[in-house]
Amino acid sequence: MNSPALFAPLLAAACLSLGAVDATPKAASAKICTTCHTTGPGNLRGNFDNLALKTPTFQLRIDDHFEVLRFDKASLKVITPEPAGNAEAALRSLAKGHEVRVQFTEKDGEKTAVLVVAKSPVKVAEKDTISLEEVQRLVALGPDKGHYFLVDCRPASRFMEGAIPTAVNLPFPAFDKNVDQLPGDRKKLIIYYCSGRTCNMSPGSLQKVKALGYTNAKVFVDGMPAWARNHPGVLSPASLQAAYFDTQTPLVILDARPAALASQGFIKGSVSVDPDGMADLLSTFPAPHLKPPVVVVDETGGERARAVALDLVKAGYTGVNVLTGGFRAWQAAALPVETGPLASRAFFVPKPRQGSVSPEEFTRIALLAPASRPAVILDVRNPDETKGRIIKGAHTIPQPQLLTRLAELPRDKRILCHCSTGIRAELAYHLLKNLGYDIQFLPGEITIVESGEFTID
Repeated sequence: MNSPALFAPLLAAACLSLGAVDATPKAASAKICTTCHTTGPGNLRGNFDNLALKTPTFQLRIDDHFEVLRFDKASLKVITPEPAGNAEAALRSLAKGHEVRVQFTEKDGEKTAVLVVAKSPVKVAEKDTISLEEVQRLVALGPDKGHYFLVDCRPASRFMEGAIPTAVNLPFPAFDKNVDQLPGDRKKLIIYYCSGRTCNMSPGSLQKVKALGYTNAKVFVDGMPAWARNHPGVLSPASLQAAYFDTQTPLVILDARPAALASQGFIKGSVSVDPDGMADLLSTFPAPHLKPPVVVVDETGGERARAVALDLVKAGYTGVNVLTGGFRAWQAAALPVETGPLASRAFFVPKPRQGSVSPEEFTRIALLAPASRPAVILDVRNPDETKGRIIKGAHTIPQPQLLTRLAELPRDKRILCHCSTGIRAELAYHLLKNLGYDIQFLPGEITIVESGEFTID
């Protein structure tokens, strides 16, 4: 029998050979999924993220980490709410962020998906639902005149990013702790909403509140997504500070007060906007596809701010909120104030994706002579794409072959990887980052010509 003492040095050497790999077990399920589901061995639950059909591979986001899974188009089974002709079409139909369960097999550290089940819309009896039109009518009246109690069941972090006006936040996972905040009148209309048709939190709250004897509870099934497509939301000064400034999350702040008044005190980064000049603002505003979070401020959270916010919603922007109580509430909360001229044009740069390198940094390094580069340029495109068209001195390994060709990659040097669109490069980043490599990826499109010259979109 071999002595355990003999294994210790061998084990230590093996660990060293793998580099600085994070040994912390990674969650198999997103936190929000654990509210309603358990995840068995060989399964993952999270949000569908990126799809690379050339590989073929897809990426699953589980809170703050990503899982990369290969799949066989011929054998993969995909179950979606709307049936598709084949697995490829079904995967294409999944929106980024859609909740899915993935069953997989694993060999030599590589996960292969065999089943993808997309979350279906929740089932709620029609008598227990309330329409967008009715919610709109009640919110316009207000809780006192409308005789309702509106509850946002989402986690506090989501509520702070913007909510339906007049809503209170009673997260479903903490339902039992917040029972004392429910109306004393068990016949009062209670309306629950969450993140839309596939979210279980408002139906779950409905079941719990009925069990407590409440007889007039309803679910607004379409939830916050439907409201945001039609109306601005609201957020408090404390929420603006916590959800955006404290987390350094990019956003656009529009100050709808007269410019002379706003210059005497405004929230950092504010852009001056005239409610009567929205056409001029929209002509230079960040494009809707960038999905910029927007907060509109006036003196008291009144009609000027609501008018600007509604014009933005009508123009196709969905992350628009009015600051509750306006600038006076911001001041009353003793939050930071600046003075002087406000910006006249809105700019928005999305928060960089985890592990990305800026086009400027990538270009600077790639234009150096290969021997002078402080990083290895790794091209993870397929052979038919790289033939005769690679950056001078770049190393080429198709993304599906990375795990079998690790010996070709340095562990003591930074790696910058790219593909043609950024999708496979991001997949490569997560694979290699999990193995301890010092790696970043180029998130945008890159075109390389036969001379090795390149342009980045």
